[in-house]
Amino acid sequence: MFENQAWFDHLLSCGFESRPHAHHVVEAPQELGGPTLRLHLMQLKLGEPLTGLANYYSSLYGPVWCDGGREGVDWRQVCQAVVRLPGSSVIRLQPLDADGLFIRGMEAGLQACGYSVDRFFCFGNWYLPVEAGGFEAYWRQRPAQLRNTVARAKRRLERSHAWHIDILTDPSPALELGITAYQRVYAQSWKEPEPNPDFMPGLIRMAAGQGNLRLGLLWLEGEVVAAQVWIVTAGKAHIFKLAYQSGFERFSVGSVLTAAMMRHVMDVDGVREVDYLTGDDNYKKDWMSHRRERVGLIAFDRSRLRGCVAWAKHVAGKLYRRLVSPSASRTSLSS
Repeated sequence: MFENQAWFDHLLSCGFESRPHAHHVVEAPQELGGPTLRLHLMQLKLGEPLTGLANYYSSLYGPVWCDGGREGVDWRQVCQAVVRLPGSSVIRLQPLDADGLFIRGMEAGLQACGYSVDRFFCFGNWYLPVEAGGFEAYWRQRPAQLRNTVARAKRRLERSHAWHIDILTDPSPALELGITAYQRVYAQSWKEPEPNPDFMPGLIRMAAGQGNLRLGLLWLEGEVVAAQVWIVTAGKAHIFKLAYQSGFERFSVGSVLTAAMMRHVMDVDGVREVDYLTGDDNYKKDWMSHRRERVGLIAFDRSRLRGCVAWAKHVAGKLYRRLVSPSASRTSLSS
């Protein structure tokens, strides 16, 4: 989801409150022709470090992988192009897959260019490898409290109200009504207003055009009271946004809708993984089975004054945190 050209185009066009000062694209050429990867970078403001094109909408950052696969990339060549860009005395890339090819390649390439590199913790990421047996097998493994909550909520809904769930996937007039309903539910939920109001409608339309959208809507007496945006791509379901209207907590409409969405992506789409993306929210443990960490990579060119000063501050900050809380440090600096 986060490693394709359409994502970066959309993020750049309407994902920032103010457009980045500079946007750069670095390409790694193949021996026989076109690029192996395309790396989107930015300076958010003049004089700031060089970073990946990512923000709070990005649960993962990485390159756009082009034809030719992921093997044989000359990471030193990639990094030589990166370090020539403005702001590159300090380079910060996040959030990254801690076990991925990209972070290992960039670490090695930047070190080969003379940089001091380090990793830092970003956030926990809860996910679920989908096993054989589909939704029914999955649901039997969920905590009894969650299963009972959903069962009671559905009985309460069936006794008291006319309700149903729609899952929209394609561009259509119904989708436009769904986008309006999603925005209304989000505005009436507990969540903070979106800083970039055009981002989500555009993302929903883009995903629908690609065939990747799963927009779940729970209707209650003719009104949508819960909405969720999931994006399914490459056998993986990403739970991107969810909200329910305040005042309907006793019906557990969010949990009822999540269970229906899980059933759809497992039994209809046949995904092999469900990803709850950003954060260690307690409720995610009930729905998911595994946790991993997303990390950042920071690199300093100590031959330049700005890089040397930033490196010294970084090391001093880590030493201070170790003294205050020895268990708080998760990384070790490598030169």
